[in-house]
Amino acid sequence: MDNLNGQDVYDKSIVIDGLNVSKWDSTAVYTSLNKGGVTAINATIAIWEGFHETMRNLEQWYTRFTANNNLMHANSVSDIIKAKSDGKTAIIFGWQNASPIENRLDRLQLFHALGVRIIQITYNERNLLGNGCYERKDEGLSLFGIDAIKEMNQLGILIDLSHVGDKTTLEAAEMSEMPVSATHANARSFVDHPRNKTDDALKIITEKGGVIGANAFPIFLKKGMKSTLNDYVDCIEDLIERVGIDHTAIGTDFTQDQPPAFFEWLFMQQGTKVVGKNPIPDTYQSLNGLETPDKMSNVAVELANRGYKQQDIMKILGGNWLKLFEKVWS
Repeated sequence: MDNLNGQDVYDKSIVIDGLNVSKWDSTAVYTSLNKGGVTAINATIAIWEGFHETMRNLEQWYTRFTANNNLMHANSVSDIIKAKSDGKTAIIFGWQNASPIENRLDRLQLFHALGVRIIQITYNERNLLGNGCYERKDEGLSLFGIDAIKEMNQLGILIDLSHVGDKTTLEAAEMSEMPVSATHANARSFVDHPRNKTDDALKIITEKGGVIGANAFPIFLKKGMKSTLNDYVDCIEDLIERVGIDHTAIGTDFTQDQPPAFFEWLFMQQGTKVVGKNPIPDTYQSLNGLETPDKMSNVAVELANRGYKQQDIMKILGGNWLKLFEKVWS
């Protein structure tokens, strides 16, 4: 298509962000999502929290749905499609750690009933299921982790492997009977960082039907904190070359309005112990050109400028996530 208008493509697309971990008490976050026409986000509602803290987080979300007419809860693909037609943002409950189930596998069924649809099995470090990407050794999945994978498959919960250790990632992707994802991760061969995924991991995730959400957090891009929108689209193109257009999506890792204390908490050992200097500066800002969700259309504009076809841009913006959700959640 000649002279493709990226903004027009964006406006007609179902736009899904594979990971957003913004400050949910900030009204500016929801204003930005609505202004940006973002159809759905995987909203992080647990990172280091245990069972009771996560239940309180869920309680707060149901209050937000009542208070904000521009939001709705997404339990299914049809909910996301409805959000697009109604001009709302669908909130997908997601975890960046399986810690909320603590040592009880049966709690997966409870949380699924409450609307949790995406679970990252470990966050940075070891938990009862397996190992994170910063752990000193990665022995792979535990017996408890293997059973958790089976249970999530049966319930229809998408498994996220973004912050997961290399061996645990490979074992989880191999053992899962359903496609899995890395909702917000890039290729380690593109930028050498332990949070980015190995080529072996990208291969097994996508060969089994999974999706990789290109991560816009600057430290995972080539120019670090000086990265811009163009650097992010370079990263998207790198993933397309590695795994194909049908397996590449968006996972911004937005942290809108989060204070410095939040980033300190993220990098604490098990969320409780300071172990070194926080790698995120107090003056942290998201990418120039992709600062907040209301700038998401810039991704579509840049892809169009680089010659991508409408149908491929629509896949990257949300079509690939939607297809994966439909397979796993049903």
